[in-house]
Amino acid sequence: MSNPQGRIGLLATISTAVAALICVSVGLLVFDPSATGADALRTGGLAAGSVVALYALWLNDRRRRVDEQRQQLDNQRNDLETQRYQLERERQQLEDRKTDQEHSRAADERFARSVEILGNEADQVRVGAMHALAGLARSHREYTQTVLDVLCSYLRRPFDHPYWDLRNRDDAQTVPEHSRRERTVRQTAAKLIASLLPSTDAEQPEWYSLDVAGANLDRFDLSDRVVGSLNASGCRFRHTTSFAGTVFLSKVDLREVTFLHSINADGAVFQGTTRLCGLWGMAPASFAGTTFRGEVDLRSARFADHATFRLAVLHGQLDLRYAHFDGGVDLRVREPAPTVSLYHTEVDTSIDVHLPRSWELTEHSSPNRAYIWIAESPIGRS
Repeated sequence: MSNPQGRIGLLATISTAVAALICVSVGLLVFDPSATGADALRTGGLAAGSVVALYALWLNDRRRRVDEQRQQLDNQRNDLETQRYQLERERQQLEDRKTDQEHSRAADERFARSVEILGNEADQVRVGAMHALAGLARSHREYTQTVLDVLCSYLRRPFDHPYWDLRNRDDAQTVPEHSRRERTVRQTAAKLIASLLPSTDAEQPEWYSLDVAGANLDRFDLSDRVVGSLNASGCRFRHTTSFAGTVFLSKVDLREVTFLHSINADGAVFQGTTRLCGLWGMAPASFAGTTFRGEVDLRSARFADHATFRLAVLHGQLDLRYAHFDGGVDLRVREPAPTVSLYHTEVDTSIDVHLPRSWELTEHSSPNRAYIWIAESPIGRS
């Protein structure tokens, strides 16, 4: 034994065993005359051995209890370590939550300040506010749709500019300074909207919707972007409008829109219903190779310049009732052919008109005018 108590216990056991040996041997010789010295010594040895055995059993039991206590202490120590780890983790989570709340509060304040100064009279201040909103959307993706809504609402504000006046389309006329500056601000808003939308190269693009109904838009370019839904009904588009390669995940509303200049939607994909009824195209319109997976409504649409749908893919109904193509048209779409609705669909025969096989022209009461009708259905190959 390495401790004093162990040594004392061992000495006491040895002393007790010796005493038992002597006492039993002497007692046996005194009280049993027939016992020999060998018998007395053997019996005394057994008594001494019993004492040693009892001490060994006690010692083992003590060692067992010490081991159990040590195990309990180890378990308690592990429990304390586990609790400490959990407390530390909870503390860290609280710190992270506090940091997130601080970041969120800072983002909210930044958003509120930017929206507030959008009403500033100085155009450069408004442009700075728009860039601040776009930066917020890039660093906090949860703000993207909200920022897009704010920019779209800015574009929906009334905008008085002579270039969008259909009654007087003289681009050489004098433009008021405030209109010229506001036009620059609105161009910035349109560019930032496009920059916040996911690219068609993204593996899992987010769904963001745009609502610019009734806006006067300038150089509106969503090419190679992914858009959830688009509401641009009643808009007036100036300069080239580009939807080339754009993917629209839901419905597109272009009812009663006016394209003062060309529109390019080559290779675009319209996943939902496409409303183009009442459209007025005053310049070339190209939907070459465009995919329409839903219904295409072109009722009462009027194209003053050339319009092409060559190699467009149509999976839903195509409604051309009361549509007018006054500057030439190419309707040679790909198969599979959709269900087509034609009624008073007019073309100008003095300019090239390209129709799918089995589509024909019928007489019109006016010179150089004709109606389109289908001799057989579905649409034949181009």
